[in-house]
Amino acid sequence: MDDILRFALLGLGLGALYALTAHGIVLVYRGSGVLNFAHGAIGMAGAYVQWELAVNHGVPYWPAVACGVLGSTVLGVLTHLLVIRPLRRASSLARLVGTLAVFIVLTAVAVKRYGDSVQLVPAKLPSGLVEIAGATVSEDRIWLLGIAVVVTAALHALYKRTLFGLGTTAVAENQGAAASLGWSADLIAAANWGLGSALAGLTGILIVPVIGLSVTGLTTLLLSALAAALVGRFSSFPVTLAGGLVIGVVQSELTRFGSDVTGLAASVPFLVIALMLVARGRALPLRGTFLERLPALGTGRVRPVPLALAVGTGLLLIGLSSPLWADAITNTLVLSLIILSIIVVTGYAGQVSLAAYALAGTGAFIAGHAAADWGWPFELALLAGVLGTVPIGLLFALPAVRTRGVNLAIITLGLGTTLETMVFQNTDLSTTPGSDGIAVGKQSLFGIDISGVDHPQRYAAVVLVMFVAATIVVANVRRSRTGRRLIAVRANERAAAALGIDVRAAKLYAFGLSAAIAALAGVLTGFRSTSVVFADFASFESITALGLAVIGGVGFLVGPLFAATFAAGTVGARFGDLVLPGLSEWMPLIGGIILVLTLVGNQDGIGRELGKQASAAERRLLSKRGPKHAGVAQGSAEAATDRDEPVAPDEHHAAPSQTAHRTPGLPLHVRDLTVRYGGVVAVDGLSFDIEPGRVVGLIGPNGAGKTSAIDAVTGFTRAASGSVRLGDRDVTRLPVHRRAAAGLSRSFQSLELFEDMSVLDNLYAACDRPGPWAYLKDLVRPGSRPLPAHVLVAIREFGLESALDRPVGDLSYGERRLLAIARAVATSPSVLLLDEPAAGLSDDESRELAHLVRRLAEDWGMGVLLVEHDVDMVMSVCDEVVVLDFGRRICVGTPEEVRGDPAVRAAYLGDLAPEEAVEGAL
Repeated sequence: MDDILRFALLGLGLGALYALTAHGIVLVYRGSGVLNFAHGAIGMAGAYVQWELAVNHGVPYWPAVACGVLGSTVLGVLTHLLVIRPLRRASSLARLVGTLAVFIVLTAVAVKRYGDSVQLVPAKLPSGLVEIAGATVSEDRIWLLGIAVVVTAALHALYKRTLFGLGTTAVAENQGAAASLGWSADLIAAANWGLGSALAGLTGILIVPVIGLSVTGLTTLLLSALAAALVGRFSSFPVTLAGGLVIGVVQSELTRFGSDVTGLAASVPFLVIALMLVARGRALPLRGTFLERLPALGTGRVRPVPLALAVGTGLLLIGLSSPLWADAITNTLVLSLIILSIIVVTGYAGQVSLAAYALAGTGAFIAGHAAADWGWPFELALLAGVLGTVPIGLLFALPAVRTRGVNLAIITLGLGTTLETMVFQNTDLSTTPGSDGIAVGKQSLFGIDISGVDHPQRYAAVVLVMFVAATIVVANVRRSRTGRRLIAVRANERAAAALGIDVRAAKLYAFGLSAAIAALAGVLTGFRSTSVVFADFASFESITALGLAVIGGVGFLVGPLFAATFAAGTVGARFGDLVLPGLSEWMPLIGGIILVLTLVGNQDGIGRELGKQASAAERRLLSKRGPKHAGVAQGSAEAATDRDEPVAPDEHHAAPSQTAHRTPGLPLHVRDLTVRYGGVVAVDGLSFDIEPGRVVGLIGPNGAGKTSAIDAVTGFTRAASGSVRLGDRDVTRLPVHRRAAAGLSRSFQSLELFEDMSVLDNLYAACDRPGPWAYLKDLVRPGSRPLPAHVLVAIREFGLESALDRPVGDLSYGERRLLAIARAVATSPSVLLLDEPAAGLSDDESRELAHLVRRLAEDWGMGVLLVEHDVDMVMSVCDEVVVLDFGRRICVGTPEEVRGDPAVRAAYLGDLAPEEAVEGAL
């Protein structure tokens, strides 16, 4: 019993330090909306400043502490001013990578200056022994707990009772409104960055007597702090303190009673992170949740002749290279494979994963045991490592079903770190007797000796061929139906689900393919020597890999080779040493600086610029062959993707009478639909029917519950009750994509188009229905079937013939509105739900749209639900009108009956109001 209490008290001291670090993360997040992944590195810098001054320069302890805290404060403010502020209009991925860039730079400087060995630092807090309830514990743990409680109380008071705290809350809630009241968002953010970084420095100085002073130890403190901050929802300081203390106590107790399970105590923060994120996550983003401008994407085109020349040149250079250069080429190529795996999951699917190196290590682990324990040859061990890692990648993908963005980055980093501590660092699992890793011996491929020890040139050639093969596979995916689905999910998960795309399956596929590619890199890394050594697969290296992917262009296949040259041990480092001896030692720092410059100056990376130059060169070449070829080149450069079967121009002009008429769809029956958000009833017992070929209008003032009703019918809210039937099928419990596949399609008030795609690919994403084997077939042979007849007619009816290859961002507002409806029509629905389709259109455009909506019902046999504020349009188009007021149906009938209904007049204008004014009130 005394042991339990003693370890709990020890854990309170450690948890207090977690809480202090977490408070700094919370401060930065509250002040600027940025989750600072460089927080641990900033604290590490402050600790080293204090240690340097105290040990090497004889500065007294407390002045040295003040200097260390001040140094961290300055670093935090500079991070905001030089990195984050220039990225305020960039994508969330760019801001996340911005903090990772600072992490890379600071750790590179520290490793260069101090190495990564652990320095023992004596404690300056009172360290005598005290007895509490019969348990003896070091006095400094009590002091740490007291400091944490005092700081927590001070921060709570600062942000609850002072103008600065109120200003921070105001800026966090609404920057525009806060600015109108005189609050400067930049000033508030800089102050919070400074204060939060000061806490990072103070925590770093206080914790080094407990865990030792090292670069790795202090930077990995980030996960424990993130777990505590998540418990406090990045807002509450007292709850964050409680979370940090609980994590510290549990870790301490597991150290005492669970020491036989390697890495179990270190995994506690990850378990907390997983629990909090999955419990609070959502399957789909809330209405109005949009990412900012995402990084650009390449087309995925493969030019056979240039590719063959490049491969031939590469093989020739490898054959002529020395062993050292061959080794550098191998390093470059395996790192390029790691970056390629990030392009799949982050560039194409939009999922920010920091698990690349953990998955690479998993592949090496599986393949290593297959070769060492079962005697499998290299070919089979490689296959086992790649295929065996895919299920692990799918496990990493499970949190992506309910979390995304920064949250997903946190949980994948935690998963990777847990895998590293519990498996890779477990000598019982990751070593064979007499070896520093898993002994796999020298390798041969189909009877040819390719040992990286004896024949590094041969091994490099094998790696080159595998890299090219993996790149072609990813290029195929980019141009395929599967690729369009991934990019649709990346652009807008809500819209993708509304078109029948299984968002969960798309994410799982991206993680699975990414895991396979990362595993390939891991196997090739581990088997280049006679033993697979897991020091090569440190989880935090995934941060560097993501940074390099951004430098190369996270959406471009040409980027990995160029980005990898900025890492140590690669071809770029070798060239650097030729120009300036010793330059390779500075490559991590150089890469970090280039990453910062890339983010600020060109977020799309090197790949975007190379792609522009290639397209320009191709246009110049083809222009010399005549206008016809030049036009083809221009069209292919402008298109978002390449299709193996392009749409023939004459297909756009198919007669409506030949293709538009079809068998009427299924009727929609909605009964007792109720939507509650907390204590607010947005929709109250709504019932209506939509028969094929009829248009039903749903009208009411702002806040009446119209969009909430559409969200509930199509499955976008979990706060709904009642029943929704499509024909004889009850779809009430079906997810969004399955309702869409059953025949319920919708448009969005805010359009929610796929901005990364062309007009044609938006339509393809809606009408593509790939079979169960498409995910595998698209790896080898991407293909697109011709557009269905009804989509061709929709293109003509909505006037989109001339805009098919144009990016969505180049369309006018009216064209975007029409595309949003045409895309919903492309799903071939039984019932089409239109949410304010005429918003922002001119009177002439609204009349034309009304005519189109009428034709969708009469000629196409669709049932249409029209939510619209343009009452003239509703009354002229609809067969029946439902009127809502505060979520309740107050009237239903023909347009003439609604105009004269006393309840409508009473609700909106009073009993004595003239009938002709009712429409204006609505």
